[in-house]
Order: sequence, then structure tokens, then C-alpha cells
Amino acid sequence: MMFTTASFWVFFMAVLLLYSFLYKKNVWRNSFLFIVSVFFYYKCGGFYFSLLLLSVFFNYLVGLGIASHEKRIAQKTMLSIGVIFNLVILAWFKYAHLFTGWINQIAGTSFEVVNLFARWSNEVAGTDFNISTIILPVGISFFTFQAISYIVDVYREKAPVVRNILYFGFYLTFFPSLVAGPIVRAAEFVPQMFRNYKLRKEEMGHALFLISCGLFKKMVISDYISINFVDRVFNEPGLYSGFENLMAVYGYSLQIYCDFSGYTDIAIGLALLMGFRLPANFNSPYQAHNIADFWRRWHISLSLWLRDYLYIPLGGNRKGALRTNANLLITMLLGGLWHGANIQFIIWGALHGAALVVHKVWTRIFPPKKLTRKKLPAILGTIITFNFVAFCWVFFRSQDVPAAINMINRIFIPTQINMIAEIIAGYYFVFAIILTGFLMHWCPAQWKEYLRGWYVLLHPAWKVVLAVILFFVIFQMKSATIQPFIYFQF
Repeated sequence: MMFTTASFWVFFMAVLLLYSFLYKKNVWRNSFLFIVSVFFYYKCGGFYFSLLLLSVFFNYLVGLGIASHEKRIAQKTMLSIGVIFNLVILAWFKYAHLFTGWINQIAGTSFEVVNLFARWSNEVAGTDFNISTIILPVGISFFTFQAISYIVDVYREKAPVVRNILYFGFYLTFFPSLVAGPIVRAAEFVPQMFRNYKLRKEEMGHALFLISCGLFKKMVISDYISINFVDRVFNEPGLYSGFENLMAVYGYSLQIYCDFSGYTDIAIGLALLMGFRLPANFNSPYQAHNIADFWRRWHISLSLWLRDYLYIPLGGNRKGALRTNANLLITMLLGGLWHGANIQFIIWGALHGAALVVHKVWTRIFPPKKLTRKKLPAILGTIITFNFVAFCWVFFRSQDVPAAINMINRIFIPTQINMIAEIIAGYYFVFAIILTGFLMHWCPAQWKEYLRGWYVLLHPAWKVVLAVILFFVIFQMKSATIQPFIYFQF
């Protein structure tokens, strides 16, 4: 049940058909979308839908508990219970094997991880899951972080408490953003649940534009370059030349952007068709002039979450330069660990944390106002930032650290000019798509806005024609096997 499968679009058309009879009554609309979202998660994650329902029920009670107490100490106790519960659940599924391995190595023990949910499923539903392997529930990092943001914001009195459990369930499980974000704040979404459905003609055009762009990014660009070039090189970097390894790094940089931002575009478009506005999650991140600017543009909902619920509570930049630098490193290290229990993600987070510290120190020594005449051209800053981000993606994507180091070493092996010409000739279509993707990404924002505005005002008949052309292109270029979205694994 992914956005790129025919079964999803049959499901969504059925949802819209039933929705057309219910959308005028908020209670029916919200309850219906809650049920539909749970069903969607069941089709994506199987029996783990019970974990999602547990998260809904528990965080609903925690929110009520915080709101029902007047004393701050009682509210803080309820909040602590809620945050610990969510983090323990997340840590169990994502890091149980990692932590158990560390304990066994340090203490010389032989503890083994037991998948309690799998054992429960085997006993209750008669399934035959391997209880020694923990399967990561789809989207657990996203709905867990969203739940934490809700109870923290209720505690901070920045978001209203939701007293109807069906409404709260709808907020936490809304299927367009359920499995890969964006992470939606309660203050942004909850008020929409109490408003009447409203969708202007221009907004419908905008939604269709986003969905079309998202499908194009994912299926035409990301999946094609992944299967036909990027995966091959990353799986066996030693078999390819330095130039091929370098192009694979640039290709993956484009692939992960088109994959993740493509999902976000589709999610925002789907939600908008149902009358709900989700926050933007990307803003041309490879146009960033420095690493701080990159994190203001990349995975915006996660960046803001890490800032508001981790970096600022740690002290932010309020306790001196040394503490600020430490807070940045801790935040990015944990941000890397959020992606998975692999040393590669920790290295990736550490590299970004170190870069943010360097940028912070640089701006302290050379404040931007004093650099008006001497600062490097913006285009040079963009080139440096992009290449650093691409370098970090090597660790993010590689199977292990030795493979990442091998790829980096291969990149610096000189490649003969005639070999480069042969490589380009052999992968000309893949490289053409990579080049086209980057040119589209680096287009000025006003060009993109003009294209969006043109599409929104287009006659419906021409929109149908463009949809047919897009479908034909996707059908011609789609892979034989369905390629899951990269961030489904997180």
C-alpha cells in the first residue's frame, strides 16, 4: 500500500468516494479518516497496527492527564511518563539489538533479544514470526516523534488537548503523513479538525500539481537512477572507477532528495484534497549557501523537532559558546541515531554536527554584517555545502563503514579521460536524468512558482492530457519491482 502502487490509488479513490458523503459533518469525517488510516497502516505494517493503536490510547491519556492537573509537578510527572514510554517503545524496536550487543561485549554476557510483539502475534493470531528478530514497524519514528511533540506542547500550553479519542487518533494516524512524515505539530493540525471542509479551485489544482511532481520525482527520477546505476555502484564500489563512484554519490544525493521530497509532495497533495494542510518539508535544500541553511531546508519538520524538543531543552545557545557547540553535536548525533542503529548513521550525524559547530564558530569570528564585501560568492558557498552534504551521504547509504571508506578512496583514484568518455556513453541516459534532475532543483524559485501557477490555472481538459502523458512516462520508466520509499525504513 504505497503511493506508487495501483492498489493505493484504488484505495484512495474509494476513500474519496465515501468521504464525499461524510465531509460536511466533522465528527463523521474525522472518525472515518481515523478508521481509514488504521486500515492503511494495517496494510503497510501488518499486525503492528496494534502498536499504533497502543500509542494512540496511551498518548491520549497522557494528554488528558497533563490537562486535568493544575499543579506543575503533577503535569511534569505525567509528561515524563509519556516521553519515557514513547522513547522506550522506539528504542526497543530500533536499538534493542544494538544495546544488547554492547552489553554482551562489555559485560561478557549472552543476552538475547526476544520480539514480544511477534510472540504475542504467534500466540493470539496463530502467525509464525521469528521471535529472535525484531522487525521495525513502518513509520514508528515519525508517529512516535509526533506523539512526543503533542504531549510536550500540551504541557507547554502551546497546543490544545484533544478530548475526543477518535479525533486524537485521527491526528496521530492521518495516513498521508503516517509512515514518512512530515511530522505534524498539534498546534498546526488539531484546529483544522474542528473547521468545516473548504477547498478552493486553486488549491485543488495545487494538490494535483504536488501529486504529479511527487510521482515524477519518485518513479521517473529516483527509482530509475537507483536501479540502473546508483545501487550497483554502492553495492560493489571496488568494481567501478573513481569517476563512476563520484557520479554514484551525486546520483544518490539526487535520489534520496527526489525519493523523500516526492513522498512529501504526494502526502501534502493527498491531505489537501481532503481539506487538510500539512507543513512543507523541503525547500530546495541543495541551494543552501551553508550547512545551517541546508538544515533549514532539508526535512524541515525533523529539523524543527530536533531544535524545539532536544537542542533548546539542552540549553540551545543560551549557555555560552562551548555549551552551544556541545548541544549541536549531541543533537546531530542523536539525529543520526534516529535514522537507525548503525555506526554509519552516527558518523553521518557527527559530520553534520561538526560542520554546524564550524559554521557557528565561523559566524562568531566573522559576523555576516562584517562580511558584506569580503564574503565568498553565494554560488561558491552552495558548491561547497552541496559537496559536503554529498560526502556525508556516502556513510548514510553505504552498507558499512569499510564500504564507505572504500568508495571514498576509489573516488580519488584518477580516471583516464578516454574512460570517462566511455562511461558517459554507457550511462548516457542515466546521467542525462541526473543532470536534468539537478537543473530542475537548482532553478530559481520564481521559475518553479510560475510553473505551479500556470498548472493551477490550466483548463481541466489540459490537466487530464498532462496526467495521461505523465502516466505514460511513468509506465515506460518504472521498474519491474516496486521500490519502497527510502524513509520507510526509519
